[in-house]
Amino acid sequence: MKELLRNIPPIHELQKQHRFFQLSKKYDMEHAILTGLLRISLDTVRRDILKGKMDGTDLPSRIWSETEELLKRKRKPCLLPVINATGTILHTNLGRARLSREAIDRVVEVASNYSNLEFDIDSGKRGSRHDIVEDLIKEVTGAEAAMVVNNNAAAVFFILNTFGKGKEVIVSRGQLVEIGGSFRISSIMEESGAKLVEVGTTNKTHLRDYYEALADETAMVLKVHTSNFKTIGFTQAVSTEQLVSLKEGREELIVYEDLGSGVLYDFTQMGIGEEPVVQNVLKTGVDIVSFSGDKLLGGPQAGIIAGKKEYIEKLKKHQLARVLRVDKMSFAALEATLQAYALNKAKDIPTVRDMLLSEEEVKEKAIKFLDCIGEQEIFEWEIIEVESMVGGGTMPDVTIPSIAIKVHSNNLTAQSLADKLRKGTPSVVVRIQDQHVILDFRTITHGEIPKLVEAFRKIELTCRD
Repeated sequence: MKELLRNIPPIHELQKQHRFFQLSKKYDMEHAILTGLLRISLDTVRRDILKGKMDGTDLPSRIWSETEELLKRKRKPCLLPVINATGTILHTNLGRARLSREAIDRVVEVASNYSNLEFDIDSGKRGSRHDIVEDLIKEVTGAEAAMVVNNNAAAVFFILNTFGKGKEVIVSRGQLVEIGGSFRISSIMEESGAKLVEVGTTNKTHLRDYYEALADETAMVLKVHTSNFKTIGFTQAVSTEQLVSLKEGREELIVYEDLGSGVLYDFTQMGIGEEPVVQNVLKTGVDIVSFSGDKLLGGPQAGIIAGKKEYIEKLKKHQLARVLRVDKMSFAALEATLQAYALNKAKDIPTVRDMLLSEEEVKEKAIKFLDCIGEQEIFEWEIIEVESMVGGGTMPDVTIPSIAIKVHSNNLTAQSLADKLRKGTPSVVVRIQDQHVILDFRTITHGEIPKLVEAFRKIELTCRD
């Protein structure tokens, strides 16, 4: 072992070898960075020798191969495109909503140039980024005023901190939800400085419960839309209209509804879910609403706050507005997304489009895939009917009839095939059902079909070898 360790070339010798300069040129890597990677490779080789994993055969070749692998990993981005074959439209782990072509083009245009992010072109003076999409939000929601922060959890914290800090905020026990990543409404309220006052029970809350909880210290009544679960059976909830009635004789009381997902397109007209439409909620007279940009809205990650002007103006002037502000690329994508709603072109937004696709339209994509893939030795295909999920913590009890392809293989188990697809290039994420890989074509675009075909062909070639 000591002899093997002594045979490891020193760094200064490796730096003089042709392979060093070859790798530097091939990967366009500075010598100093390549030297650092060489040191990491040498450490790996030493550990393997000490663990008895190397016999010393062709030591230089092993060092250079380790170094090249490090170079490949260093050049490879961590954030990669993925083909979503799960059928879950708003897959939280896969980035939720896909942007429309118009939104993508707007992002590229704004990112590639200087912009009027905080510059008023008409006056030539400093402007406000709050103005960029406020008029659009007002147009599509009917709100008096609006602003945007970086996500809806931030919006909830911001509103509670601004109007409820040190004061009481009344919430129904049945609405103290936990969203993804173990973020709880009760914890957000605690961090904001608001004093939580729980009313009602887990399954039933009445208007009288709110009346009885009202006190001099009450600043706000908060309604939280339970978008990631549904309580059924012996239940009772208080409507937004009823909560607004609590303001009679208490004009200083703020009624705020956290809508979570936020819907601008009425999916109920198509028989999909029961999500409250933002426009309709604001018509009840509620003071403030907030909702996400990257869920059912179909845009970038954002927390949209809309409501009465007096409250929105106070939020804009708060110090947290700068802490939670949105960057130019998010504004560009959000503006393009909102314009689609304003122009009655919501179906151009991928999220809306994918939810509204008929089974026949989904089946067309499945058949196109089969036509492209042809016959393969190790795979057999079967078109089946399945149910797609909306996902993203929205419409928890809603499924949409869809079409998928069930993959049969005598060479690979379902899990092994799923692993190979996921780790391939491009990465394809599937679901496994009854020990078979399922490709749900609701979330696979026409443009992704050739890539999906290539992914399976690569696996077949590997199995042949």
